[in-house]
Amino acid sequence: MRKLLDEKFDRFVELEKQLLDPEVLANSTQLAAVAREHGSLAKLATKYRRFKELNGEISEAREMIAGDDPEMRELAQQELGQLVEQREDCWNELLELTLGGADANRTRCVVEIRAGTGGDEAALFARDLFEMYKHHAETKRWKIEILDHSPTELGGFKEISFGVSGEGVYRELQYESGGHRVQRVPQTETQGRVHTSAATVAVMAEPEDVEVDLKPEDYRIDKFNASGPGGQHVNKTESAIRLTHFETGTVVQCQDEKSQHKNLAKALRVLKTRVYEAKRQEEAQKRADVRKTLVGSGDRSQRIRTYNFPENRVTDHRIGLTLYKLDQILAGDMQQVTDALIDYDRQQQRDDFATED
Repeated sequence: MRKLLDEKFDRFVELEKQLLDPEVLANSTQLAAVAREHGSLAKLATKYRRFKELNGEISEAREMIAGDDPEMRELAQQELGQLVEQREDCWNELLELTLGGADANRTRCVVEIRAGTGGDEAALFARDLFEMYKHHAETKRWKIEILDHSPTELGGFKEISFGVSGEGVYRELQYESGGHRVQRVPQTETQGRVHTSAATVAVMAEPEDVEVDLKPEDYRIDKFNASGPGGQHVNKTESAIRLTHFETGTVVQCQDEKSQHKNLAKALRVLKTRVYEAKRQEEAQKRADVRKTLVGSGDRSQRIRTYNFPENRVTDHRIGLTLYKLDQILAGDMQQVTDALIDYDRQQQRDDFATED
């Protein structure tokens, strides 16, 4: 925890210096990115700065209590209790601000949904998940932007990626990463049998431009004709873009826009996000013992939730939560599920820190 806070605070101080750097001030794009990241860290850094100040004041008070001056000793004893109480409150606020890991305060993320086992039914389920997140975002007043999608003839999605921006987006949506399973009678089923299908969700924090140094020589650009369900051409120009990152082998493509320039811009956003996510996962593995929570791991292979239509039931397997409100949840009323996951994560985090102490 302290290491994470120190890293964030050092980054904040570095950004403060960059905001005074003439080269940064002369580059409007870089200045905007630096200012945005600085703003996202300001609340946490300010609180941690106060926490460190309180630590210093507590040390001074204890030194005065151990000193020879009776008058100063009495004064310090009176102040010490208040300072310790203030530090405890400050620490609890820091715990809340860091709940969800190093990227908890990101205001932008990229969500990818992919149909898994189940054919057309899995693609329809992927669409249902997208609609669920879309309606939830509307209630939270978050902004959604579709980056790329591959529709099927029945109206489902083989895969869809979209950006979400707004206060608290990553802190809440990160818990959606993993495998989602649906149990229902498919539209194509004539005998009324319940089938099980699956889709995977990945929620990735979107980095600022200054955090991922992606140069043109780091990736290959391929241009091709965009196409829709069944393979028919959406247009006859090479507006679709595919990017291949040499170092990680990451491949991203975008064909949603008619403009090649817009598709390239969207593809670059997704590529930077995936590269950042790969580095974040690598760092997380290096310090895997720091945070051992069951939620928010972001592992696509982990089955996290089942949606059972015959019983109108949703079960989150990580925390043993079962709600008989499937219709409401798919309509976007996800807050009860999200709050339960956050509460569970909060308690685990407190337990972990108690063990460390």
